[in-house]
Amino acid sequence: MKLKPICIIPARGGSKGVPKKNIKVIAGKPLLAHVIESLKKSKIFSHVIVSTENKEIAKIAQKYGAEIPFLRPKKLATDTMPMDKVLLHAVRMLYKLGYNFDIFVWRDATTPFVRTLDIKRTIHLLKTKKCNMVCGVYKQHLNPYFNMVELDSDGFLKLSKPLKHRPRSRQEAPIVYQLNGLYTYNAKKFLHTKKTDFSKAIPLEILIETGFMIDTEFEFQIAKLLIENKKLKLV
Repeated sequence: MKLKPICIIPARGGSKGVPKKNIKVIAGKPLLAHVIESLKKSKIFSHVIVSTENKEIAKIAQKYGAEIPFLRPKKLATDTMPMDKVLLHAVRMLYKLGYNFDIFVWRDATTPFVRTLDIKRTIHLLKTKKCNMVCGVYKQHLNPYFNMVELDSDGFLKLSKPLKHRPRSRQEAPIVYQLNGLYTYNAKKFLHTKKTDFSKAIPLEILIETGFMIDTEFEFQIAKLLIENKKLKLV
């Protein structure tokens, strides 16, 4: 029998950058609800799972059609907890509870504009290429070879990744990509490595606007304007 992928949405309650960002309301619905509904509408997944330690988030997730087969332990919901451990806990729990899948997609509620088309493309790539995972990426205009700097040991600025000959323009600099909230994994290989292994990952380039990520209040307000004014679709 051909197995359908499952989707895992990590959504903890203790966001610091934008408090309660997963359930902040946009166009009459919590942000998380918009993402759950778009995933359900896609009909890609056998199950849409939300991993959370927060009962309010769990209640909202269930209201809009996601499953909460377990609550995440609070020790896995801290600011410093690596996402790999959160995903590992979720995948192990799902197998223990009898869920049957060989591919899972990690979707972040804070990237609401990821397209169904691109989710399908990552799954197709994972099935047809020799890799452990596929990451949605977009070309980044902020470039460590050209216009991103950091402090040296004396407190002065230096390029983050200096080259022997500095590019004359951003267009001449090596291309770099921004990761966003779309990752598609081979579940068994992830359980074996127990980590997100970028050495066995391939990219799927997506449109920059569809990879827009909400990490700050300013970015939340931009997403709110785009959604409420129907400038960018949630599909």
